[in-house]
Amino acid sequence: MIRTLLIFLSIMALIAVAFAAAGDPGTATLIWLGYRIDTPAAAAVIVIGLLAFAAVCFWNLVLWMSRAPQRAERQRAAARRRQGEETLTRGFIAVVSGDGAEARRQAIKAVDVHDNVALVRILNALAAETAHDPVATRAAWTAMLSVPELKLAGLRGLMTLAISEGDRAEAIRLAGEGYNQPKPAMWAFKTLFEARSTAGEWAEALDLVEGALNRKLVSPLFAERARAALMAASAAHLETAPEAQIREQALDYAVRAAKLQPMFAPGAVIAARLLSAHNKLGRAEDVLEAAYAAQPHPAIWLAYRDLVNDETPKDRARRLQGLIDRNPQHRESRLLEVERAVLSGLRADIDRATAALEDELTEERLTRRLCGLMAKAALAVQDVDGARGWVAKASLARAEPDWSDLDPEGKAFAYTPSDWTTLVLTYAETGALAHPRHERAEKGLPDVPDMPTRYVPSMPFVKAAQKKSGPAPLPDNLALSPDGYDAAIAGHDLDEAEVAPPAPKPRARKTKPTK
Repeated sequence: MIRTLLIFLSIMALIAVAFAAAGDPGTATLIWLGYRIDTPAAAAVIVIGLLAFAAVCFWNLVLWMSRAPQRAERQRAAARRRQGEETLTRGFIAVVSGDGAEARRQAIKAVDVHDNVALVRILNALAAETAHDPVATRAAWTAMLSVPELKLAGLRGLMTLAISEGDRAEAIRLAGEGYNQPKPAMWAFKTLFEARSTAGEWAEALDLVEGALNRKLVSPLFAERARAALMAASAAHLETAPEAQIREQALDYAVRAAKLQPMFAPGAVIAARLLSAHNKLGRAEDVLEAAYAAQPHPAIWLAYRDLVNDETPKDRARRLQGLIDRNPQHRESRLLEVERAVLSGLRADIDRATAALEDELTEERLTRRLCGLMAKAALAVQDVDGARGWVAKASLARAEPDWSDLDPEGKAFAYTPSDWTTLVLTYAETGALAHPRHERAEKGLPDVPDMPTRYVPSMPFVKAAQKKSGPAPLPDNLALSPDGYDAAIAGHDLDEAEVAPPAPKPRARKTKPTK
């Protein structure tokens, strides 16, 4: 209104200025009901403008008064909406804070003050869940099943409630119903996938992954990794079957897994093991070499090493060098280089290989396996004292997760179905290997060499004793058993003439007591 008045006054001022500039604008005459009114034209224009402005103001006042009920209704609706939003806000804050009683009170209040049925029902369910009322929680989630846009939320809530009550079968049923909706959710797929994997139903899990990929519920990368892990798990389960046909199926699964994801070490190792059992050593070597080139793992080179049994240490070292060349910059290759050097028996190779591990020998990166490898290298160059030092460090070092994948007998990835479930789910989602044995701190393949249980005298001590009194037996407190003594001589590379074994003490002859 104020703006209209200002506009009107501006127009009147412009008209007055126009008339003033025109000089004599003339006279305006009005005849009405026998009366005649003569007035200057400028005054007539101003009067007409004032009357028009009064008419507009009167009309706006009438409209404003006629719309008063609607305006009051809008104000009441806005106040109710603000009250409802405040109630929902307080309710959700109470849920997040864990105040079940306050959440229930706000949820009941929200039914009367908020028109958004979906939000009110969600708050009601979460409030009952926070208040630890299973009956009310079930009723709230069940009520959502009748609302199409809330059906998935209701199914998930009921599934979570079934899992908390230990009803696994009901949880799987609800997840299946959720997965069969027109727009399935990822939680339903993951629940079914985990259930199939836990039950060892690898074929059903494979079909589930294919269906999820076709429905664009999972990415192609997830599906590829999941298929490789599931086929490897199937092969591990079927490889010990008595029927030849089933073992052939295991071989097919393993080979397909290794081809699909070469960096998945379990699939490559199982495939090589089955190919070797079928006398297909060439294909087994190809599978392991491809896997090592993609992602080195100790189980891969151990399986590669054991493919051939009738070879000399130097031939084996030469063959392992070919595997190292597939991925020479990887840490596993530097460790394998030490193993290869020990097999070759050349001190120069051993020194060069251990020197390459200098970055790994820091306190932060030292592992038990690395200490054991350095101890093995020290024994190979007849440094018994150095080997003992590394063995002592190994007792304080941490274990390597990859090395834990080998059981005490050296079999790789000998997992239970639950372990395979963990491995499959982790690899499918992240592309990284899970290490169930490492998480349980179970013993694996020994990574530290056995050392003599008693002390072996150092060479300076033996030579000093020889200079003073010639070859002599070692002191009793340093003497070894005959086997250990021979090992000490072999370890120090001494001649039998230099160090004589301890002379046996004469046995005391027993005499009969005289009568």
